[in-house]
Amino acid sequence: MTAQETGKPATTPVGELENELTVALRQFWWLHDARWYQGVKKRFGQEVANEINAEALRFVGRRVGSWYANREGTPDVCSPAALQDVIETITRIMTNEGMMRSHTEPDPDGGPGIQTVITEHFALRMLRAARSLEGYDCPCLDMRGGWFEGLGVDVRDENRECMRTGGAVCRFHTESVQTESVQTESVQTESAETTSAETTSAETTSAETESVETESAETTSAEREELYRS
Repeated sequence: MTAQETGKPATTPVGELENELTVALRQFWWLHDARWYQGVKKRFGQEVANEINAEALRFVGRRVGSWYANREGTPDVCSPAALQDVIETITRIMTNEGMMRSHTEPDPDGGPGIQTVITEHFALRMLRAARSLEGYDCPCLDMRGGWFEGLGVDVRDENRECMRTGGAVCRFHTESVQTESVQTESVQTESAETTSAETTSAETTSAETESVETESAETTSAEREELYRS
C-alpha cells in the first residue's frame, strides 16, 4: 500500500535521502548515460542517438514518477503549490545542485500554472566539451512527460526557452489540464448565458414590435370604418 492509502507518512523525507554516496552514484550513472549517447552517435549517427536518448529518458521518467506516486500519493496538480513541490522534488531525485541549477516559481503572468527555470545544466557542459552540442535534441520534455505519466496526472508542459537553442535559460511552463478545462467550461457557460439573454431580449423585442404593429393595424382599421360611416 502507498503512504497515501495507509495514511502514514513516508519513513524518510525525500530531501533527507541525499548523502555523499547517492550524489556520487547519481553523477556516475549520468556519466554512463553521456558515454552511451556518444557511443550510439559514433556508430549510428546523432539522429538515432537523439531518438533513443529521448525514449530512454521518458522510460526512466515514468519509473521515477510512478515511484514517487506509490511513495507519496498522486499529487493534486490543480494546486500550483502541490505541482511546484512535486516538480522540485522529482528534479532533486534525478539531479543535484552541482549538476543542474534550477528553481520553480508561480506563473509570472498570474495564471494557475508554474514555471521551471534552469540556469545551468551539466549535460550541456558535457556535450559542449565533447563537441556534440550542435545537432543535439534536448529530451527534457520527454523526461518530464514521463514524470507526469508515472504520477498519473494530466498536465500541459511546454518548453518556452532553451539554452541549447540560444536562450538565456531553459524555461518550462506547466499547468493542469483540468484547470484549463474548468476555465474553458466557465467561458462556454458565460457565452451560453449571454446568448440566451440576447435571444430572450430579441424575442421580447420581436413580441413588442408585433404587438405595436397589431395595435397600429387595428387603429387604422377603426379609422377607416369611422370614415366610411361618415
